[in-house]
Amino acid sequence: MSHATRRASELALDETTVTALRAALKATADEVVQAIIDEVPPYANALSGRMGATIRRSVRTALGHYLDLASGNATGGDAGDAAYELGRGEVRDGRSMDALLSAYRVGARVAWRCLAAGAVPVGLPAAEVAKFAELTFAYIDELSAASAAGHADELAARGRAHERHLEHLARDLLADASPDVLVASVQRAGWKPPVSLTAVLLPAAQARPAYRALDPSTLVLDDLPDATGVLLVPDADRPHLLRQLTDRTAVVGPARPWTRASASYARAARARSLSADIRDTEDHLPELVLSADADAFADLRARALAPLRTLPVATARRLEETLREWLLHQGRRDEVAAALFVHPQTVRYRMSQLRELFPDLASPQRVLELTLAVGLRAG
Repeated sequence: MSHATRRASELALDETTVTALRAALKATADEVVQAIIDEVPPYANALSGRMGATIRRSVRTALGHYLDLASGNATGGDAGDAAYELGRGEVRDGRSMDALLSAYRVGARVAWRCLAAGAVPVGLPAAEVAKFAELTFAYIDELSAASAAGHADELAARGRAHERHLEHLARDLLADASPDVLVASVQRAGWKPPVSLTAVLLPAAQARPAYRALDPSTLVLDDLPDATGVLLVPDADRPHLLRQLTDRTAVVGPARPWTRASASYARAARARSLSADIRDTEDHLPELVLSADADAFADLRARALAPLRTLPVATARRLEETLREWLLHQGRRDEVAAALFVHPQTVRYRMSQLRELFPDLASPQRVLELTLAVGLRAG
């Protein structure tokens, strides 16, 4: 049994009192609405026109249910349902629960004044007037609680819907959806597109905690395959972003125009597959370029380094290492020797072998092919 119903069971308004109160119902409702308009600023313009008529009817209905309750003819459940829907409607109209609670307080005060003014002249005893007052405020408390529940539930539902729209937008971006699809997703999500997005890959369990420290417009997914999470960070200050992710197992892709966020994601994903040690893909562009087409790279190495395949494996490996350092250090023998931890004469000897194997070693085209072929250290 609710508090209001329990109060109602202690009160027995006679038919004469109820009839008198019902006769003043419309005037009481109008006075309640006018007081709310005057005293609760968010309702100053909301109670005019069709909306005003609707709310006036709602107030009269609530007062009617209240009198049914006071006379022992109802439980007040219908009024509670209406109050719950009123709370939900306040969210849709953009008003806070504070505004509605203020309206309830004002309404309770005015309604009690009007109802008491109608009950006392018909001879309601003082003890019953006190019970009548307790019932009035218990009833308003229950309506307030029902509205608060409706308001909270609508906010939660809207929050979940908004989050789903943002997740859908993130999936469309990663799927490289068409501009029309992206614009529609943006509008549904109420998201303001930035100039650029930067993809960050990290373990799914770290996605939400990391997101909370970033720009609130960041898009987040934490249910990708292999327990992967992704953040799409708008207009990121890269050094600052990397500092924010210092304690995370994260890979940061390049900044790309927001409609091309999939390119940032693809690079970060490829970097992660290349090495678990990569954090900033911008620091590993050569490796990423050379690993972009694994089959092409393998074919290039096989063709460019074919002369080495005629040698024993250990010899071929030493000569390839020497060739790599010679190309990277532009033939500066002492630097090559230092990089290889060998004597410069050893470098001279090995280079003479390489020149026999590669007679056109000075050819720009040969230098290009060999530089690319040995650009990544052999595994």
